[in-house]
This record gives sequence, structure tokens and C-alpha cells, in this order.
Amino acid sequence: MPASTTPLRDYLDRSSPGSAGPDHLVVPRSLAESMPLRWQQVFAGMLADLHDAYADLPWPQYRVTAVRDEALTDLDDDQLAATGYQADLGPDGTLEYRGPDGRPVAEPERHQVLAPVRDPIPPVSAGRVEPRPAPRR
Repeated sequence: MPASTTPLRDYLDRSSPGSAGPDHLVVPRSLAESMPLRWQQVFAGMLADLHDAYADLPWPQYRVTAVRDEALTDLDDDQLAATGYQADLGPDGTLEYRGPDGRPVAEPERHQVLAPVRDPIPPVSAGRVEPRPAPRR
């Protein structure tokens, strides 16, 4: 079977760590800086090539927030506010959820949202993050 002509797309289309939707990839700096020196050299070279090749584009700054797919009914007040959802007591005394558009959410216990969570990846200030050994084949 011939090699793919879109290997990066093929890899990122799978559910891979760091995918930020269909349009972005996030690489935690602490993990990148913890890679072996040779990997860092290659990675830095690839990033330099990428930035050189697309230097003419108006690159914005990005704000990255750790999120996780969570059931709407499991969110706390801060997470509800961050996602634009509201939970209020209805006339019968049960919680009613409303989406960012103000409309009621049908079956809120089955409704999944990307909610902000505490980032489980150590920050770069934490120092080197030791990788786990790759499984033997």
C-alpha cells in the first residue's frame, strides 16, 4: 500500500491529544520542551519552516483553554457561565437548563458541552515532564 499523501491530516483526523476541533492543534510547551534534544531540534526546525512559509499571513494570538466534553447536568456554576448555559428552578421545582440562545435544553442529562476544566498538563514552569516509556512491540 502506498504511503499517504496527507499523513498529518490522517493522524490528526483520528482522536488525538491536543486536537482543538477540526482547525487547530495544541502542543503543550512543557511537553515539547521535555522531548529529547534531537526531537526538539527537529521540531523547532519544522516550526521555523512553517512560520517562514506562512509569514505573510496575519497570524493572530491564540488563547488556549483546557476543556473536556461533559454532561450539561454535571457542570458547576462557573462552567455553566463559561459555556453560556443557565440553570434555573422551573415552576415545578426542577432544574431547567437554557442554552446560550435562551432556549430550553431538551434532555439536559444527555446534552454534552465542552466545559472548561483545570489543565492536567503541567505548565512549563513546572520543569521537565518525564515521558513514559513506549510499549515494547
